[in-house]
Amino acid sequence: MQKAQTVKKIPVLTIAGSDCSGGAGVQADLKTFSAHNLFGMSVILSVVAENTARVISAYDIPKNVVDEQILAVFEDIRPKAVKIGMIASKELMDCVALNLKNFEAENIVIDPVMFAKNGFALMPPQNCEHFKKTMLSLADVLTPNIPEAQYLCGFEIKNQDDMIKAAKTLRSLGAKAVLVKGGHRDDNADDVLYDGKEIYILKSQKIDTKNTHGTGCTLSSAIASNLAKDYDLYEAVKKAKDYVYSAILHSLELGKGCGPTNHFYFLKD
Repeated sequence: MQKAQTVKKIPVLTIAGSDCSGGAGVQADLKTFSAHNLFGMSVILSVVAENTARVISAYDIPKNVVDEQILAVFEDIRPKAVKIGMIASKELMDCVALNLKNFEAENIVIDPVMFAKNGFALMPPQNCEHFKKTMLSLADVLTPNIPEAQYLCGFEIKNQDDMIKAAKTLRSLGAKAVLVKGGHRDDNADDVLYDGKEIYILKSQKIDTKNTHGTGCTLSSAIASNLAKDYDLYEAVKKAKDYVYSAILHSLELGKGCGPTNHFYFLKD
């Protein structure tokens, strides 16, 4: 009988909604963790019936089941980083916030998922203020895109100066660091990172493709992956942005709408 050769891997956790079509949500997070050679774990907050073209429905998991999922993870395999994605209800916001505090979770990256590409409200607008009160102070990194940052801040973002203003505003509300993503801009895809002291502009060209399903989920989980590997904040974000750029550059032509990014672009057939 051959003896097993055990391998050590850093464990990381996603707490988010699912995407049955595999391009976003928990499925994208787990693929990203694997692409970074980490051991991915998941807590499902919502089951979302979606594909590349539309969101059909979303069903929130009962609070007690979420509590038990988080307990099951933390009592056995403590994650080195936690990515938070879609979190729709006030009850689940309170549940997740309390658990993260009780278990003293580290390297928390929060992606404030609000709307699907077809406009479906993944976080009902009336819950936005509660999200700000309960979740922002837990974020080691908050990663809103421009529409999400506008909604959280309450003002329009037209240019890079507005992105900087938004990053500073969101940090003043409790987040330790804020990455305002520029993918919705027409001229470039530059991001703004603010850690409370320094403003960093992470430059990037636009890629001519419609296949960007799941990019926000992928970026936030890549940042969490890099923080789990002990990269500092700037390097964690820079490496994550480079990874997502390549995943979009080699995106997958699947589905009738916005196809998914290619999490394993580096693998050859």
